[in-house]
Amino acid sequence: QVQLVESGGGLVQAGGSLRLSCAASGRTFRMYAMGWFRQAPGKEREFVAAISSSGRTTYYADSVKGRFTISRDNAKNTLYLQMNSLKPEDTAVYYCAVRPTSWASSEYSGYDCWGQGTQVTVSS
Repeated sequence: QVQLVESGGGLVQAGGSLRLSCAASGRTFRMYAMGWFRQAPGKEREFVAAISSSGRTTYYADSVKGRFTISRDNAKNTLYLQMNSLKPEDTAVYYCAVRPTSWASSEYSGYDCWGQGTQVTVSS
């Protein structure tokens, strides 16, 4: 079983930046793809970004492409999401998740373990 703990959320003005972290334990982190998803009030959870186990392959939702960067440090068992040029529509709870394969994917159903989430609020 793996445990995931997100951190780094908060309140920021539009145009600002935040860096989310996801610390993983309990499973061989470097073997598995990881992803970030988000859920705004009254909306379904949606894909944000994904990264392969090696870090060489990444995918992004069109809404964040060019503004967000997903990365990982396998030596530290940590996943990151650098968020720049934030917009009010980025406001949501952000979750990291593990996919039990080395291949990255945007498919929600492919992820089998989730963190508790961290709130990101972008004011206009």
